[in-house]
Amino acid sequence: MALINPHINFNGNAEEAFTFYKSVFGGEFTMIMRFKDMSSLEFPVAENEANKIMHIALPIGKNVLMANDVPESMGRTNENENRSKISISAESKEEADKLFSGLSAGGQIEMPIADSPWGSYFGMFRDKYGIEWMVDFDHKYKGKI
Repeated sequence: MALINPHINFNGNAEEAFTFYKSVFGGEFTMIMRFKDMSSLEFPVAENEANKIMHIALPIGKNVLMANDVPESMGRTNENENRSKISISAESKEEADKLFSGLSAGGQIEMPIADSPWGSYFGMFRDKYGIEWMVDFDHKYKGKI
C-alpha cells in the first residue's frame, strides 16, 4: 500500500521545528541537506541562505515527515495557512495524549483532546511553528486508518 509522507515549507526555521518534532516523536533524521550542499556555479546560493535547510526527513513509523526552508527569493510561506492539517492516528489513548501534549506545547489548541461525538479520542491544534495537527485514537481501528 502507498504511504503518505507530509512535506512542510518553513521560513528559515525548519531545523528548529524538526528538532522539536524529533523531541516529541523520537527517532533520528535520515537526511539533513543544506542549501550550501547544493551550491555550484549553476546553482549559486546566497550567503544568508547557505545554512538553511534544503531537505530534512524524520521517519515516524512507516511514514516520513519532511520539510525545507523556502529561499527568501521565492517569497514567504504563509504561516497561518489553513488549507491542510497533519493527522496522526495514535495506537493508544496514552500515545495520543503524549503526542498532543508534546506537539501542542507553546501552540494554540483549537479542540482539546477528549472523547469526540463520533466515538474516537480526538484533539486539534496549531503548533508553535504554525503547523496544524490533528491527533486521533479510535479503538475500533487501533490507530490504523
